[in-house]
Amino acid sequence: MMSILFGLFFLLAWNSSLPAQTPFYNGKMITLVVGTSAGGLYDRYARLIAEHWSKHIPGNPTFVVQNMPGAGSLIAANHVYGVAKPDGLTIGSIVPAIYFNQLAGQKEVRFDYPKFNWIGSVDRSDNLIYTRSDTPFKTIHEVRRATQPPKCSATGTGTVGHYTPMLINETIGTKFELVLGYPGAPEMDLAVEKNETQCRALSVVSWFSGEPYQTWRTNGFAHVLIQTGKKRDERLPQIPALNELMDEFKTEDIGRRLATVVLASGEFGRPYLLPPGIPAERLKILREAFVKTMADPGFFGEAKRRNLEVKPSTGEELEKIAKEVMGQPPQVIERMKKLIGN
Repeated sequence: MMSILFGLFFLLAWNSSLPAQTPFYNGKMITLVVGTSAGGLYDRYARLIAEHWSKHIPGNPTFVVQNMPGAGSLIAANHVYGVAKPDGLTIGSIVPAIYFNQLAGQKEVRFDYPKFNWIGSVDRSDNLIYTRSDTPFKTIHEVRRATQPPKCSATGTGTVGHYTPMLINETIGTKFELVLGYPGAPEMDLAVEKNETQCRALSVVSWFSGEPYQTWRTNGFAHVLIQTGKKRDERLPQIPALNELMDEFKTEDIGRRLATVVLASGEFGRPYLLPPGIPAERLKILREAFVKTMADPGFFGEAKRRNLEVKPSTGEELEKIAKEVMGQPPQVIERMKKLIGN
C-alpha cells in the first residue's frame, strides 16, 4: 500500500514540475490585411477590432493592420488565400461581394470563395445610393427617366459601389454610369465633392457612421435616392426600398432572384477570414476570441463612441452563406456576368 501511495505521490510531483504548455499565439504577431484604403469603414472597424481582439486570444498576440487596397479588395483576397501562410497569423478583411467575380469566372480570381476559413463579421447592413443635391435627380424615378444619368464612383467590380447601382439598373431600369478605379471610400467621396462623379453607393451603416455624411445631411449637400433591403430603414422612412420598386415596376422573376443573390452580400457585412488549410484548433481559437470581442463592453463602448454599429455574425453562419451563394443555376450566373460587365 505504501509503495502505491509513494508511486502516486512521485507521479503527481513529476507532472507538477512540467512547464505549462505555451499558447501558440504567445509572442506572435497577427497581420490583419484590409482590402481597402485607410480611412474607410472597413479600415476603421479593423483598427478598432485589432485594439481589443488580442486580449481574448490565449497568448495575447500583437496585431498590425496592413492596408492592401485595389480591385475592390480582390488583391487582398488573393493574397490571403494563396500567398499568406495558413498558420493563423494572417487574417483578411475583404469586401464580401467579390464572390460575384468568381461566379462570373473572372480570370483575376485566385481563390475558391467557400474554402476560406470564416471567423466572423462585425456588422450586417443594407445599401443605399446618395447623390449630390444640386443635380436634377431628386428621386430614383427621375434617375430612371433621365437621358443623361448620374455617374457613380466605385473602386472595382464586386464592391458595393459597383454592384448596387448595376443591380438597380438591371431590376428597375435605371442607367447609372460607373467610374471605377478609386482606391477607397475617401477617394470616392472626394470625387463626388469635386463633381467628377455625382453619386455613390455605400452601406446604410456607412451613411450614418460619421463624416463627411453627417455634415452633408446637415447642410443638404447630398441626399439618398434608394435603399436595398426588404423594408425601409427606420432612419430613412421617406426613401423607397428596392423590393417596393421591383413590385412597382413589375420586375421579372429572374431579376428578383438575381437581387436575392447579390444582396446576400449584406448578410456577410464586414467579414474576417483565413486562408484554407489552417489548423482547426487555431480557427476555433480565433472564432471564439472574435465572439468574445464582439461582446466585450470595452469594444462595444468604443464602437458606440466612434459611431460604428455592431451586428455580428459567427464564422459558422458566414460559412453557410458562402456555400449557398456559390450554388446558383446557370441563368442567374449569366445575369451576374452581365451585371458586372463580364
